[in-house]
Amino acid sequence: MPMRLDRRTLVRAAAAAPLLALPGVLRAAEPDLSALQDITKGAVPIGNEERAARLARAQKLMQANGIGAVLIEGGSSLVYFTGLRWGRSERLTAVVLPAEGEPCIVTPYFEEARTREGLAIPAEVRVWNEDEDPLKTVAVFLKDRKLAHLPVGIEETVRYFAVGGLQKEGFEVVSANPVVRGCRMIKTAPEIALMQLATDVTIAAYRWVQPRVEKGMSQRDVSALMDAATKKLGGSPEFSMVLVGEGAAYPHGTKTPSPVADGRIILMDCGCTVQGYQSDVSRTWVHGSANAEQRKVWDQVAKGQQTAFAAARLGATAGSVDDAVRRYYASLGWGPDYKLPGLSHRTGHGIGLDGHEPVNLVRGEATKLAPGMCFSNEPGIYIPGSFGVRLEDCFHMTENGPKWFSEPPRSIDAPMG
Repeated sequence: MPMRLDRRTLVRAAAAAPLLALPGVLRAAEPDLSALQDITKGAVPIGNEERAARLARAQKLMQANGIGAVLIEGGSSLVYFTGLRWGRSERLTAVVLPAEGEPCIVTPYFEEARTREGLAIPAEVRVWNEDEDPLKTVAVFLKDRKLAHLPVGIEETVRYFAVGGLQKEGFEVVSANPVVRGCRMIKTAPEIALMQLATDVTIAAYRWVQPRVEKGMSQRDVSALMDAATKKLGGSPEFSMVLVGEGAAYPHGTKTPSPVADGRIILMDCGCTVQGYQSDVSRTWVHGSANAEQRKVWDQVAKGQQTAFAAARLGATAGSVDDAVRRYYASLGWGPDYKLPGLSHRTGHGIGLDGHEPVNLVRGEATKLAPGMCFSNEPGIYIPGSFGVRLEDCFHMTENGPKWFSEPPRSIDAPMG
């Protein structure tokens, strides 16, 4: 007999999961997670030795590139070098990494205690008051360190008011990409271990969720299941996109929701963090039985992934990986190039503390692949008005070539491997 839902039950359920569609609300809001255990308890956070090595590497790169210091605002690069997690506002908090010696944190006077509390490295702290210009504080530090004659490298996400403020103080500014990218693009063993753990969480969550997806569930129902499983497994959910049917023909979906139904494609793109490091995995399958066209496209995307992986050779350019996939797809009649139906986005992106980091596996990218670089591999095929397939697994470059964080599935009938 079907369960009867009275008004009080519905109100309680809506309060617990206000974004869930009604037909699957109880399933998604209160899933039985008892079979899942936290698999991240052994995660080793980034330690003092690792952060000291990052600073040393950055300073070596500054010296090699004739840069006197690097300015970094709140965000993932600030976390990377200092451990300080800081949101951006109109009040500047930034780190100045000098080419020699201890870094300096510039922060509002009333934030000094909180700043010191969040720092994970030895650093000088200089404060500015509400009636003062923080860029003058930065300038004084650089002059005190006798670095005023050298260019200041600007991390690529720093806002213009900070750049303009330094220029007003008479400093030459240049891109800090050779330094910041030079450090962050090459992941160390501790970073890769955390990324592996985040991927393990996402794969385990997928394996728990996929057999529990039912006909009639909304996209939000399925997403809620994924988030719940990810949390129970010890990850912090970052995103859990679910596309159904025709919606899967558009890489980031449409505004029109589509419930799970027999014969419809389900495309999930999900990721989490462990100690701040990201995973990014996509899986596609059909609820019920797949038809011949769905099977054909799924198999072609699976081959596209393997084509990209094989092209990711040490010393090859990042762009050549994208080129290899497009040549293969064009031979099948897709595209050509970025045209639809076919692959309308890049083959992959860098990943680490951010879900999307430089550089990308995209046409024209001349950066050469080197050990420690990490990428997504997601050469989907999209057929507007019909459906799309995307399989996404990340890999990292080793001394022996690419290595998967998660093994791609081999069959549409066994989408979780």
